[in-house]
Amino acid sequence: MRTRYFRALDREVSVIGLGTWQLGADWGDVSDADAQATLTAAFESGVTFFDTADVYGDGVSERRIAAWRASNPSADVTVATKTGRRASPHTAENYSEDAIRQWVDRSRRNLDVDVLDLVQLHCPPQEIYSDDRVFDIMRRLEVENVIRTWGVSVETVEQGLIAARQPGCASLQVIVNALRLKPFEELLPLAHANGVAIIARVPLASGLLSGRITSDTTFGADDHRNYNRDGSAFDVGETFSGVPLDVGIAAATRISAAVPVGVTPAQAALAWLASHPAVTTVIPGARNPEQARANAAAADIDLPANYDETVQVVYDELVRSHVHSQW
Repeated sequence: MRTRYFRALDREVSVIGLGTWQLGADWGDVSDADAQATLTAAFESGVTFFDTADVYGDGVSERRIAAWRASNPSADVTVATKTGRRASPHTAENYSEDAIRQWVDRSRRNLDVDVLDLVQLHCPPQEIYSDDRVFDIMRRLEVENVIRTWGVSVETVEQGLIAARQPGCASLQVIVNALRLKPFEELLPLAHANGVAIIARVPLASGLLSGRITSDTTFGADDHRNYNRDGSAFDVGETFSGVPLDVGIAAATRISAAVPVGVTPAQAALAWLASHPAVTTVIPGARNPEQARANAAAADIDLPANYDETVQVVYDELVRSHVHSQW
């Protein structure tokens, strides 16, 4: 497994990490046993970066990671969590210092640690970016050694550009994949120049880039790919990267044609992202050990030049008009 340096944490992390939204909620049911087996398979495949959030299953994902670490006390992994989405309603006024401290303390209990490795503001309201108040709270938590460092999970490139310039911002988590290329234009170069880690989320566009979704595919009632296609639950850009399903299927089919023999479309999509030097770690989700192992194997795949060329052409011809101006 290749690694990249995470400057604020002063440690190497695996270039393919593990997103654990699936192990908490919104992707169909995953049992405790399957969650533990998935975490083990990922770690045994070289994954040393787990990403979670306090709202994934209302803490289920965090607690499952804590249980896994208790069973694997010598495992050297970095665990990133997120905070802010417990605010109800999700408005800037509800990001008070008391609330943030309560959320962070809850994550410390869930993860069974005194100090959290990395806490990311979880796609905060737009007003947060124009006011240093919440960023100052995060800086105080770091000084107090409640958290080792902090970052921001953003919805838009513009939000990322603001957050990346905040003193002490260690990381940006952003949707970037073959169907969301805008971050490569300005955001990733700025972050790379400033030593801000990039955590690439939704790398498979909610499964579109796996090549397994067709117009006949159905999703369970508890799967966000069913209930959030119109953005009624959270930002629509989190589901299929905001690309209309029919357009996404057509784009993924064309990109799959450039995948070399012996490589799956999902592995190619992950390898393509991991090859970019500004990307610190890519965090695909996995619901079972087989997926975790297949994702991790993407770290060592070298793609032919025509894959990148195909991605660029397909994006310009099919996808750009749907997403580029929005995120």
